Amino acid sequence: MGVAGAPRLSALVVAHDEEAQLADCLAALEFADEIVVVLDRCTDRSREIAARFTDRLVEGAWEIEGPRRHAGIDICEGDWILEVDADERASPELGAEIRATIATAAPGYFLVPIDNYVGDRLVRHGWGGSWGTSAAPRLFSRGAKRWSDQRVHPKVHLQGPKRRLTKALRHHVDRDISDMILRFDRYTTARADDLRARGEFGSLAGNLRRVFSRFFKCYVRRKGYREGGYGLLIAIFAALYPLVSHLKAKLEPTGTKAR
Repeated sequence: MGVAGAPRLSALVVAHDEEAQLADCLAALEFADEIVVVLDRCTDRSREIAARFTDRLVEGAWEIEGPRRHAGIDICEGDWILEVDADERASPELGAEIRATIATAAPGYFLVPIDNYVGDRLVRHGWGGSWGTSAAPRLFSRGAKRWSDQRVHPKVHLQGPKRRLTKALRHHVDRDISDMILRFDRYTTARADDLRARGEFGSLAGNLRRVFSRFFKCYVRRKGYREGGYGLLIAIFAALYPLVSHLKAKLEPTGTKAR
């Protein structure tokens, strides 16, 4: 916890049926002054688990990620907010760095490095192209970050100087390759819903061209080749993401839900 007179820190976790991971996630956030948990359409023991760590709970049902995130952000009482997903873990070292940083930092935001794991394998290289990230603006002062209303990978609007922490969040992104494939299906379905809602399908030719540029960016420029087969899979999924989303939007009926 913080010391008297120091800026207050809120940790925000958004969960949907995360009973298998939520306790470990919340236990790692004890360095925060408060923990806020948004429970989105939970039908498992997520609420019971969250209540062991905090009474700052928000329950509801949100189809869009932006409003879901802001349901929690808007009730956070801290001067600074740290967003952590249920499948992520904050180390004591990261917690100490955050507390030391916000003690003197001007308002704005910080990129937090993210170590992505597939099963027990740390996969550092190749992430991008709407298929994972190696850093994200997770620590921000009140009012410095606003989420947009896309269903998947919503854009964020940031205010203040761009800075970066050195300690990483541990992200258990996929259990295995099968889990990676299921995530690809969910993401492309949600993206197709966004394309239909906006009537912005793009062209088949344009999305085909993006396959090659995105593969090159992830596999070569972002050094996915250093990760062996995992880097190849990441590049393939990133490359196919816009094309498959486009085809789902054009060929599948409106209202198809992500599984």
